Amino acid sequence: MVIRVAVIGAGPAGLCAMRHLLARSDVFEGVCFEQCSKLGGMWIYRDNALEDENGVPMLACVYKNLKTNIPKEIMAFPDFSFPEGLPSFVPHETVLQYIQDYAEHFNIAGRIKFKTQIERVNPVKGDNSEAVRWEVTYSDVVHRENRTTELFDAVMVCIGKSMNPRMPDQPGQHRFEGQIMHSCCYREPEPFRNQAVVCLGAQMSGLDLAVEISSVADKVFLSHNKDKLTTVLPANVIEVQGIKSFNSHSVVFLDGLEQPVDSVIFCTGYENSYPFLTDNCHVNLQSGSRVTPLYKHLIHTEFPSLAFVGLCKMVSPFQIFHLQTLVVLAVLEGKLTLPSKEEMDQDTEKDFREHLASGLPVHDAHSLDDRQWSYNDKLAKLANCQRLPRVIEKIWKKYQATYHENTLTYRNMNFTRTSDESFDMVYQNDISSNL
Repeated sequence: MVIRVAVIGAGPAGLCAMRHLLARSDVFEGVCFEQCSKLGGMWIYRDNALEDENGVPMLACVYKNLKTNIPKEIMAFPDFSFPEGLPSFVPHETVLQYIQDYAEHFNIAGRIKFKTQIERVNPVKGDNSEAVRWEVTYSDVVHRENRTTELFDAVMVCIGKSMNPRMPDQPGQHRFEGQIMHSCCYREPEPFRNQAVVCLGAQMSGLDLAVEISSVADKVFLSHNKDKLTTVLPANVIEVQGIKSFNSHSVVFLDGLEQPVDSVIFCTGYENSYPFLTDNCHVNLQSGSRVTPLYKHLIHTEFPSLAFVGLCKMVSPFQIFHLQTLVVLAVLEGKLTLPSKEEMDQDTEKDFREHLASGLPVHDAHSLDDRQWSYNDKLAKLANCQRLPRVIEKIWKKYQATYHENTLTYRNMNFTRTSDESFDMVYQNDISSNL
């Protein structure tokens, strides 16, 4: 009997899931549900950051001048490369085109229900008392009265990790008469010309926005609670501590420094949200972002036919989507026998404790960074598939080291993979080096 799988989301994670489901049409029937009228997920640019063209609440986090912060040589799906002749760090329009080309190459678009909102996902007992199936209720985003419920054998939630902007609420914030916004609403630097701007948060988005805004602003305060950054910054970007409080026209930082400010941008990340999952799904959120109970950040330990593809942060994402999808399909097909629920929960808790011991907060529980390489190898072993070539890890470490040295110029690097173990790199039109 064919295994019916509901795929929620037609961004890169959902498209990857569909690509592999369609490749095994003798075993699987995949149906993809997408709120927007086109595929691409977070790589779709819209002037309106909070609603799509149909007035449906949906974040669009891409800004006009955004370029990738990961080289395309390690960003691409393992079975579909970017076109040749492109630089390593490409504009968002190029990534969207790549995603569209991927969908066309694997004939995915015809299996996507566009302009469709998932309203309810609920586990139900099947004919076999031990088996769980999934009631999925969905509606047309324009004609909401057109509502349908179908039964699926499995659900793959592929809506990523950027659902609700995390907005701090700090003393005096309501009194501030300047502009306060989340980074998801940022589109271009011009509105900040001649201003004093605070960017709260020094992860990649905070650094990128601080640097871009500094080209027109009078000064930019890069506010964070990390150790002092080692990277080169523009002369008018000033590192300061986190925000302590607001006054009507100024911000007070944790060390007592007070500065007049025109605008504050919260580059503070996102919280996950799954309003369509009923309480019966037993999915919990810690600190708004840690999703439990998930084995390997992926598979629900109580309901293994419910999976979350694309939760991991600080990773080379398309590569991980590929491996995660193969693990899920191996479980559904019965080729992979999972440990008991108790063993999976113990493994998950052990991973979480190690995460906390490394100094990361709960809301970054799915952040992997250098842990992604061992994670990838574990996924490949579970799926019984080829592991990712080591050159990906090597390029990641090289570009990350350069990024931490000089965030102003790291995108001038261009990489060429010369084998599964080595690469060439050209930096600012310099002589290439074989690494």
